[in-house]
Amino acid sequence: MNEYWCIPPKENAEFVACMEDILHIYSLPYNKNLPVVCMDEKPYQLLGEAREPLEIKPGDVKKLDSEYIRCGTCSIFVFTETLADYRHVSVRRQRTRQDWAEEIRYLLTEVYPDYEKIILVMDNLNTHTKASLYQSFPAPEAAALANRLEIHYTPKHGSWLNIAEIELNAMTRQCLDRRIDDIQKLSEELSAWESRRNRNRRSVNWHFTAEDARTKLRSLYPKFDS
Repeated sequence: MNEYWCIPPKENAEFVACMEDILHIYSLPYNKNLPVVCMDEKPYQLLGEAREPLEIKPGDVKKLDSEYIRCGTCSIFVFTETLADYRHVSVRRQRTRQDWAEEIRYLLTEVYPDYEKIILVMDNLNTHTKASLYQSFPAPEAAALANRLEIHYTPKHGSWLNIAEIELNAMTRQCLDRRIDDIQKLSEELSAWESRRNRNRRSVNWHFTAEDARTKLRSLYPKFDS
């Protein structure tokens, strides 16, 4: 049996620099005028039932046929401001540069329209760049959006540093533990999950600090002679 992990390289200054940058951002006190938003996305396989499930009897569990129908794929985007107990989820057919750019435009113009700037934490996927804004919108609009973003990238092999990944894991357990065959239905289910989680003010209590990293992950840090 194998277990798969994202294993960072040892004694890697680039990884350490990105990691400590993210940990510094997480250590900042809550500032309602400068939201810290984490973003992540995941592909999702839409699946339908090849046969109708058996009728559920009292005290029994739902019985599904092991065979299923592939109904296409889509991408789920998650944005979370954990210090405000808030998250936003959306579904798109693809995960192109334009999809990311349109999600960022929604974030800045609909969710945070009155904020001069937001801090955005995410991985360094090639679509996650300000260039995507310029590829998707006219230069004046792209610049207006880009100038409101302070971007901080998680290091390669360091996805565990993204709080939005924790939200994705919770969403997968709580909402995606069944087959969903239609993108509209998926969007409705995720919207209901988002509303419930926001209403209950669910949050992530991040404790790991740069000081912890320097002790527990010291193999990642360059070594120096005494």
